[in-house]
Amino acid sequence: MTPDGRGIRGYEGAPTVPAPGGGPAGLGSRDVFRVLHVCTGNVCRSPMAERLMKHGLAQRVGAAGSGIIVESAGTWGHEGAPMEAHAAAVLTEFGADPSGFVGRELLDDHVIDADLVLTATRDHRAQVISMGHAAGLRTFTLKEFTRLVRAIDTATLPEDGVTARARALVQAAAALRGWLLAPSPDADEVHDPYGAPVGYFRSIGDEIQTALDPVVTALTGVTATV
Repeated sequence: MTPDGRGIRGYEGAPTVPAPGGGPAGLGSRDVFRVLHVCTGNVCRSPMAERLMKHGLAQRVGAAGSGIIVESAGTWGHEGAPMEAHAAAVLTEFGADPSGFVGRELLDDHVIDADLVLTATRDHRAQVISMGHAAGLRTFTLKEFTRLVRAIDTATLPEDGVTARARALVQAAAALRGWLLAPSPDADEVHDPYGAPVGYFRSIGDEIQTALDPVVTALTGVTATV
């Protein structure tokens, strides 16, 4: 991403996007890029997002995507709990692997280590940011981040590895946040399917997958195959 703002599609007067490596990021290892998905209980939405993102990365770039570590946690997380059965069933329908999942309560260290935090709702985003750790510029709702990513010319992102590309993408999205507002408050929400029938879980899974697809494509530079 160049300092003169190239890489932003069609928004005159949009803010300058800093060169890769110049903006805030998580405090974890620079050898990896950590994505943290956050919802409430960490048994429905964020586990689905975590495993669908892992599946998308593996489909597109295989082992080359190992530099991106995808995890999840809940603001009121059910520590040690299994994923909800309907969530696991939906993941299986998408071809993703639900096995071995264990719920976690969101801790400071999770936010400190994350290079990108993607939340289910605006309330979750506010809770993450309120924890501090300079998380504001790397915390978005999932749908918010998707909207911003769609406005970035990914051809201008670095091509020297997925981690450098991912950091540049987050910086560009943060620079655009004030320019590309949601069409409605509800547009950035992924609603909680906890306790609902499997059909509602399936619709939430579709929402998450639809939001993740352009994000994973932007992160890897590879479009999903049908």
